[in-house]
Amino acid sequence: MISSLAATVAAPFLLAACGTELPSETVYDAVDLRAPKHRAERVRCRHHAPTRQAFFGDLHVHTALSLDAWSLDVRVGPDGAYRYAFGESIRLPLNAKTEAREARIDRPLDFAAVTDHAEFLGEQALCLDAADPSYDSGFCQSVRSRERLALRTLSKVVAPFSWRDRALCGADGERCAQAAQGVWREVVAAAERWNDASADCRRTTFVGYEYSSLRLMSNLHRNVIFRNAVVPNRPISYLDATREWDLWRLLKERCQDAGVGCDVLAIPHNSNISNGRMFAVDYPGADSRKAKQQRAELRAGLEPLVEIMQHKGNSECRDGLPGVLGDDEECGFEPFVDMVFDQRQPEGMASCPVGAVADWMPHSGPDCLSPLNYARYALIEGLRQERKLGVNPFKFGLMASTDTHNATAGGVSERNYQGHLGYGDDTAAERVQFGEATFAGVNHNPGGLIGIWAEENSRDALFDAMQRREAFATSGPRIRPRFFGGWNLAPDLCEQPNRVAEAYARGVPMGGDLPLGDTEAVPAFLVSAIADSGGEATPLQRLQVVKGWVDDDGQLAQQVFEVAGDPHNGAGVDPATCARHGEGFAQLCAVWRDPAFEPSKRAVYYLRALENPSCRYSAWQCLAMPPEERPADCADPQTPIAIQERAWSSPIWYTPPSPNG
Repeated sequence: MISSLAATVAAPFLLAACGTELPSETVYDAVDLRAPKHRAERVRCRHHAPTRQAFFGDLHVHTALSLDAWSLDVRVGPDGAYRYAFGESIRLPLNAKTEAREARIDRPLDFAAVTDHAEFLGEQALCLDAADPSYDSGFCQSVRSRERLALRTLSKVVAPFSWRDRALCGADGERCAQAAQGVWREVVAAAERWNDASADCRRTTFVGYEYSSLRLMSNLHRNVIFRNAVVPNRPISYLDATREWDLWRLLKERCQDAGVGCDVLAIPHNSNISNGRMFAVDYPGADSRKAKQQRAELRAGLEPLVEIMQHKGNSECRDGLPGVLGDDEECGFEPFVDMVFDQRQPEGMASCPVGAVADWMPHSGPDCLSPLNYARYALIEGLRQERKLGVNPFKFGLMASTDTHNATAGGVSERNYQGHLGYGDDTAAERVQFGEATFAGVNHNPGGLIGIWAEENSRDALFDAMQRREAFATSGPRIRPRFFGGWNLAPDLCEQPNRVAEAYARGVPMGGDLPLGDTEAVPAFLVSAIADSGGEATPLQRLQVVKGWVDDDGQLAQQVFEVAGDPHNGAGVDPATCARHGEGFAQLCAVWRDPAFEPSKRAVYYLRALENPSCRYSAWQCLAMPPEERPADCADPQTPIAIQERAWSSPIWYTPPSPNG
C-alpha cells in the first residue's frame, strides 16, 4: 500500500485540486509547430502495402523532463529517447552516483512517442535554471536535492503532482504554465527532428504527453497522442482539467474541431490500479439520458485504444471478481497488483464501492478490486451501456507500451532488461526483489509494445489505423496477430494465398463491427498469428478467441475458446538453465465459428496468441548471479520462473438487428 507519509502529505493537495478552475481556454488553442518539411504534401512511403503491414512502437515513454524520472537521476531527454528507440545507445544512472551504464535496444522500433508528465514541466524547468529568482527557494532545493525520498515517494505514487507551489508559480500558476509551454515546444521540436518524412519512412515519431490524473488516489492517467505537430499551445494537464471529460472536451474543441489540422487521441493506462474508476459508468454531473449519451460519445471518439500491458503489469483481466462469470487461467499473467502491494491472496483487497458514492470515496491508494479495473470487463460493460444509452463508451482497441522512466523506448527484452526507474532499479539485485525490499522490484516487468496494421510507416497511416482500432498489443515479442470477422469467410481461407485480401473484402479487421444483413446465421473469424522471428524468438503455442457478453441476469460473462495450436504440447523451461524445450509453431491460422453464438445477444470478441513458455527476466537475472549473492526472493515461489509471452488483437463487435438486443 501507499506509505502513510505519502498519503498524509498528499491529502490536502488532492483535495485542493478538486476545486481547480480551468484557465482561459484560449491558452489551449492549436498552433502549427510543424517543421517546414512536414508542411509540404506528404509523399507515399516506398514500402506501401494496401493489405497493410505490422509496425511496432512504444507510445508511453518518460524522459528527464518528467520529475519522477529526473529525481531518479535520469538525464536522458526526448532526443535521447528517440536515439535509443531507433538503435543508438544512451547512458543510464547507476547507484545515484556520477557513474553510468550503457543501454541499447536489441531491435530498433518503427515508431515512438515521448510522453512526459504534463504536470510539473514548468516547475522543474524553473528550478533547474540557476538564473531564475526562485532557484534557491525551499521548493526548488527539494527538487534538486539528492536527499529527496519524500519527494520521490510523492512523484512516483502521487504523480500527478496535483498541486502548485505558489511562491514559485504565482497565485494563478501562470508563471509555471508559461515555463511548461516552453518545454512543450522542446518536446515537439524533438519529435519533428526524428520523424522521417522522406519516402524512406525509416522511423516515425508522434508528439505526445501524459495527462497524469490520480484523483482520489486512483490511477486515471492517459497518454495524449497527436497526429502531427499541430498541437495545443500548451499541454492540458491534470492541474488544468481535473476531470477526464474536461480533458476530452478541450481536446475536441481546441484541437479536433478547430479546423487547423489538429487531431488527437487519448490512451488510458494502468486501469488495474484505478479503483474501478478508469471505466466508471455513473456519469457524475450528467443527469439526463442525453447528457450521458454525449459524454459516452465524447469518450468513445477520443479514446479508441486502451493500454492493457506495461511495466506495471496486466490490465486485461483477473479471475475471481464479483459479477463476472467464467474463469481464465491466463489472467494470472504479470499480476502487478498482487505483487507490488503484497496482496498475494485474492481476499487481500476489498471490492470497490459502486454507485454515486464511488465518485467521491477516497482511498489510501489503489487498494480495491473491481471488474472495471480491467479492460476485458469494460469491453463487456460497454455492451450493456450501449443497450441502455444507445452509445458504447468502451468501444476501444487494445495496445501496450513500456511506461519506461529511463527513456528506453521499446526496451522490452527479458534477457537484457535494465529496469525502468533510474537508480531505483539499476542493479539486478534490486530488480529481482519484492517491492518492500527495493524501490521498484520484481513486481515490475519490461513492458510491452503496440503493433499497428497500416499501409506504411508514416504519421497519417499509423494514426488512421489507431483511430479505426486496427492495432494490437504484445507483452514484448513482435508477434503479428490478425483477426477478421464476417459472415461469408471460406472455411479453407487459411490455405488461400490471398487470404488477407479476401478477409478485407468479405469481412472486417480487428477494431471493426460485424456488418448486418448477411445470409449465414453464425459469424466466422479468421484468426492467425506469425511468431516473432528475431532476437529471443520463441515459437507460438496456441491461439485463443476471448468472447464477452452480458448474460440474462445482467452479469458480465466470458468464455475462452482454443482455436489453433496445442495447449498440451509439453513445452517448458529448465529452471536451472532457462533452456526452452518442446515444439511450437512459426505461424498459426484457423477459421473459427462461435459454437455458442446467439443472434439476439450483443457480443465482443478478440484474439489472444500465446508463445511457448520462456524465462521471465527475473529468472534470467537470478541465474546470472553467483548463488551466494542471490537475494532470497530469487527462491520465492511467488516469483514466476517461466511466463508465456503473448499478443492481443483489438476486438470485433457484434450487435443484433434489434435495438433491444
